[in-house]
Amino acid sequence: MGSPAGLLEAGRQTVPFHGRRDLLERLGAWCALGGFGAWLLHGPGGQGKTRLAHHLSMQLASDRWAVLWPRTDASESEVREIRHASKPLLIVLDYAETRAQQLAAIIEAAAEHPGASPLKIVLLARTDGDWWRRATNSRLSRDLLAGTPTHLLPPLENEPDDRPGAYRDAVRALAAALPQVKGLAEHDWLASADALPVPQLSHDVYGNALTLHMTALADLLDTALGPTDQIGLGTNDGAHRAAEEVEDRLLSHESHYWEQSAVSRGLVPSDLYPEAMEAALAAAHLVGATNREHADAIWRTLPMLADQTRARRDQITAWIASLYPSASGDRPWGTLQPDRLAERHIGRVLDDNPAIAAYLLDGADDAGASQLLTVYSRAAAHPVFHDRLDVQLTNLCTRNFRRLANLVITTAVQTDHPEPLITALETVIKDDETPLDYLIALHRLLPRSSRRLASTAVILTETIAAGYRWLAKASPDAFLRDLASSLNNLSIRLGEAGRREEGLAAIEEAVNIRRALVESNPDTHLPDLAMCLNNLSVDLGELGRREEGLAAIEEAVSIRRALVESNPDIHLPELATSLNNLSIRLGEAGRRDEGLAAIEEAVHHYRALAQANPDAYQPDLALFLNNLSIRLGEAGRRDEGLAAIEEAVHHYRALAQANPDAYQPDLAMALNNQSNRLGAEGRSEEALAAVEEAVRHYRALAHANPKAYLPGLAASLNNLPVRLREAGRREEALAAIEEAVSIRRTLVEANPDAYLPDLAASLNNLSVNLGDLGRRESGLAASLEAVSIRRTLAEANPDAYLPDLAASLNNLSVDLGDAGRWEEGLAAIEEAVSIRRTLAEASPQVFLPDLASSLDNLSNWLSDGGQQEEGLAASLEAVCHNRTLAEASPEVFLPDLASSLNNLSNRLGQFGRWEEGLAAIEEAVLHYRALAQTNPDGHLADLAVVLHNLSANLGMVGQVDKGLAAIQESVTIRRALAAAYPDLFTVDLQRSLVLKDWLVAFPR
Repeated sequence: MGSPAGLLEAGRQTVPFHGRRDLLERLGAWCALGGFGAWLLHGPGGQGKTRLAHHLSMQLASDRWAVLWPRTDASESEVREIRHASKPLLIVLDYAETRAQQLAAIIEAAAEHPGASPLKIVLLARTDGDWWRRATNSRLSRDLLAGTPTHLLPPLENEPDDRPGAYRDAVRALAAALPQVKGLAEHDWLASADALPVPQLSHDVYGNALTLHMTALADLLDTALGPTDQIGLGTNDGAHRAAEEVEDRLLSHESHYWEQSAVSRGLVPSDLYPEAMEAALAAAHLVGATNREHADAIWRTLPMLADQTRARRDQITAWIASLYPSASGDRPWGTLQPDRLAERHIGRVLDDNPAIAAYLLDGADDAGASQLLTVYSRAAAHPVFHDRLDVQLTNLCTRNFRRLANLVITTAVQTDHPEPLITALETVIKDDETPLDYLIALHRLLPRSSRRLASTAVILTETIAAGYRWLAKASPDAFLRDLASSLNNLSIRLGEAGRREEGLAAIEEAVNIRRALVESNPDTHLPDLAMCLNNLSVDLGELGRREEGLAAIEEAVSIRRALVESNPDIHLPELATSLNNLSIRLGEAGRRDEGLAAIEEAVHHYRALAQANPDAYQPDLALFLNNLSIRLGEAGRRDEGLAAIEEAVHHYRALAQANPDAYQPDLAMALNNQSNRLGAEGRSEEALAAVEEAVRHYRALAHANPKAYLPGLAASLNNLPVRLREAGRREEALAAIEEAVSIRRTLVEANPDAYLPDLAASLNNLSVNLGDLGRRESGLAASLEAVSIRRTLAEANPDAYLPDLAASLNNLSVDLGDAGRWEEGLAAIEEAVSIRRTLAEASPQVFLPDLASSLDNLSNWLSDGGQQEEGLAASLEAVCHNRTLAEASPEVFLPDLASSLNNLSNRLGQFGRWEEGLAAIEEAVLHYRALAQTNPDGHLADLAVVLHNLSANLGMVGQVDKGLAAIQESVTIRRALAAAYPDLFTVDLQRSLVLKDWLVAFPR
């Protein structure tokens, strides 16, 4: 072995493996499941992905597994041979983001594999972005890769306190291995290791395992060979600068190895060393070579080697092959490892001589050009070059853009450093000399949806629209249709970027143009008008102009129904899309039955379409199912609504795993809705898990694009407290709803029409959460504001907002009661009951639970105000409704029935009907005891309440001993709750203690 850096190659496993225990256990369990499966591990270079895969391979090999690491140049036919594997096989595909064809071949082979033995694929990549969609764009790959886990590998040495020990372990392991390196066997490396002081390792960069190991190796080499000359690219001080320059330190030591090898081959002294030969070494890793003739062709593109004899050029090839032999033997050379060292060397060479990349590009095929862009972008990412390589790579791409356009886009969605490539794209787009036809062709190359390229897509569509506007001004008959199309595309791209007002302006102009065109030629232009009306409806709805949005989508549906009658094959998918949007607008208008009918029709059409062509129609089917679940829930058909959203989440999870850049927002939306449906079915733990996942996704999305995804984050944060309260996590619930309110206040400032209803919903929830924690004045203020907003909204649109007003009035009555404002509280709850009674008469499945809840509150108000008979009547009606609901769906409504029975017991006690009251409270205790056993955080406090009331009832009927047992249990529960939440439960505990004393003194 001649290369000291070779000791750091992951496959050598020089430094003992440590950490990642949980992940290894998960991977091992996944392999033990048998069958076919794939797993994607991604993270920055040097994070330990390849090392982890080697360790897993070693473990599996000891269990008689075969392990295959396909060569980068393996043909698709060679890769497909894995279909014949007859023993357990693990395939590791490194740099998977650049090997889509091999991945496709593996998937094809897996489909033909008999399945008698396990077949697993571990994909290693630096990112998990858009490249997934390109790698999994067939039905077969989507079917097989659905459910593929994706795991971002965190830094191995995350804790600074652990790094000195990890550094010391690495130093010792490397010292034991250094004698294997040619020319280094004579030095006492172990003594040097023992004498080495531990450097400053507090900076975050040392969390990267490779950085830590490179530092250990460089420090060791310096003890024997002396510190090397530094090229001085770093500008930071201290530990960060040392970490930045460690690659350069190792490259300087590596250059001694290069020189020694060159001397032995008669290449030194000569005018080729070092500049020309080090440039050749960089070129070898930038574009690669398939054979010796290809290698010579590369040398002939470089001016410093082109005039050399063939024999001399062959010496260069042999020199590089001796330094880094090919693992397969088919290619003339291998690679300098670790990759970060090769990238740093390439960066140094290109920083000194940027023309080298242009020379190599002239002679490269598409594969070589793709490799050049990928490796160049990785080299440019090294911070020591201070963006100089970014500028050079951008210039290279812009000068050769017609040839490189598709490769630039493909690499931009794959690489972990896309900025110079995106800058090149935008430079070409903004260039006045770029023809309009070329810009249109470029737009076709862009992914249909990409967060990474969203801003670039807006710039491109803006430029295309401007071009067509100029042409249409000169020749409207020829170009108005194209202008309308470009404006439609622009509105979509602006919407994806969160720029909804601008998107609305663009689509309104497109609609106006197409209306005029329809007047002259309806057969040709009606389909285009329907498409624009559909998109106009979406933009109007997003901006709160819901009535206008409803009118637009109703017109679109009408047009498309007529078109379907004449040509269903073409226009049925378009009709289904418009029906989906119509359902949303109808729901916002309170016309829920019509909205349900529209979305049911849309899902019916799309199921048939997706069955025939899942790649084309599965994403939209998932969207329609998401919306169907909402409409079904509003109609009280909760089981069907849950089934629909679970199917939607299943589809979106598969789509997001294949292409997170495109489908992560949809998955987050569906998870948020799934949480609501699960909560409605009483499956609280699953509901909490779903909404917590939704919040995580939306946080990441909003961090990258707040304008587009803050509304979604606020929506999931609004739902999260409901689930957290059910789990007894009240402080976390309050923090979440306060964040939701803060976000929505900001959104309302920019667009009140769109976001006032959402702010009212969050204020309503905020009042409940503040009340839970004893902050009653603040809760009342939030409740009053919510009622004020919703009253205004309900006056303008009662069908849509009366249910929300009733909910806020119900909560307001509670807050007013806590504040001692009895008359106002009674008026609020009477209004809430009146509204909800009317709603329940029209739609009992939807509104009966709300009516029962308000009746319970009304009962309390009437009784406290001296109207005991009216209070008892309200309580009896509430119990009747809740018993009916609980019989049909106990998981959902049993808590409400138990609460109503508790209230009924109190009402009966006011009339001295103790025996009946005792029967009611005993039933309430029975229900709450069962609920508390399955969900103690959610229902222990409720159990303590009914036990307290049970003890009083038992005392009043002479069963004092049973009453003492009940109150003792209540005291025990409340003592624990008061210790955890003193502000909330201390008063309740004191009341139970007083009742206990009363029972103790009660005459037997």
